Amino acid sequence: MNSKAIIAMSGGVDSSVAACLMKQRGFDCIGVTMKLFANEDIGISREHSCCSLDDVEDARSVARMLGIPYYVFNFSDRFHEDVIARFISAYENGRTPNPCIDCNRYLKFDKLYHRAKELDRDFVVTGHYARIEQDTETGRYLLKKAVDPAKDQSYVLYSLTQEQLAHTLFPLGSMTKPDVRKIAEEQGFINARKHDSQDICFVQNGSYADFIEEHTGRSYPAGNFVDRDGNILGRHRGIIRYTIGQRKGLGLALPEPMYVCAVNPSDNTVMLGKESELYTRELTAKDINLISLPFIEKPMRIKAKVRYRQPEMWAAVTQTDADTLRVEFDEPQRAVTAGQAVVLYDGDTVVGGGTIQISI
Repeated sequence: MNSKAIIAMSGGVDSSVAACLMKQRGFDCIGVTMKLFANEDIGISREHSCCSLDDVEDARSVARMLGIPYYVFNFSDRFHEDVIARFISAYENGRTPNPCIDCNRYLKFDKLYHRAKELDRDFVVTGHYARIEQDTETGRYLLKKAVDPAKDQSYVLYSLTQEQLAHTLFPLGSMTKPDVRKIAEEQGFINARKHDSQDICFVQNGSYADFIEEHTGRSYPAGNFVDRDGNILGRHRGIIRYTIGQRKGLGLALPEPMYVCAVNPSDNTVMLGKESELYTRELTAKDINLISLPFIEKPMRIKAKVRYRQPEMWAAVTQTDADTLRVEFDEPQRAVTAGQAVVLYDGDTVVGGGTIQISI
């Protein structure tokens, strides 16, 4: 009997080609688009976002061409709770969130994974650029970087559990983007030349702060910009408008360039400093997930990165309790930000990761 797969189809070219490859490999496939927070629900349609009605129709068109059943699942309540609400809470508390990681963690590989089991599907398939292998010695499933370093998405997938990895397939992990588009063109897919999604789907006008104010109905009070010694440098427009490392949009005329070094909701201040003050060598992470091993028994010398678009850097990593990592980099890192993820790598294998709490 053929293995059964549920294909998460966003309407983009990557997930469409993933569905095509699984069908060619003989899998019994159904295509699914998750209705999360559609632009059309609030009267806006944009080409570079992933949740519009056009995307649904593109996915449906591809599924029809492939001859596979296609459904739209409404996960909007769960999306609001586990992605949008977390996003808002992070900014309100002086952190900078990564909603794409939360969407993968709580929607694609949790809610959709459980729906797949309800439908008696063996695998969840997505168009992510990453690879999954099983370690023949330990039996653990491993998450590895994509072959194409320019498209690698392993950073946003570090939260995958062993059970999820065992039932997930990434057919694009060994491919390049040009290869994927070529297959889509050969198949005559309507989205073969469609632009990749670049924006967070629920932020329509590009302003995270405007979205938060409109969504919550709250205004966030102005406060003081201060330096490290507490001297007042000017007034800010609400802490949700600032993140660590930010220089533009401060609205201040200062004798030298200044950057956001800390956001303090307790006293509603934003601390500014010179660029040299942005660098730190150590951080603590919580809410951790380890993949290649169950526990870090002793300090490991591996690489880590604190931003998606950043090369990983050498560090010593210590697990201090069941849910806490301490990472000490060889070289100071710029703008380490609470709320972002630190992801650990041993070569092309993801060791694990967690949410940055503080930098030291």
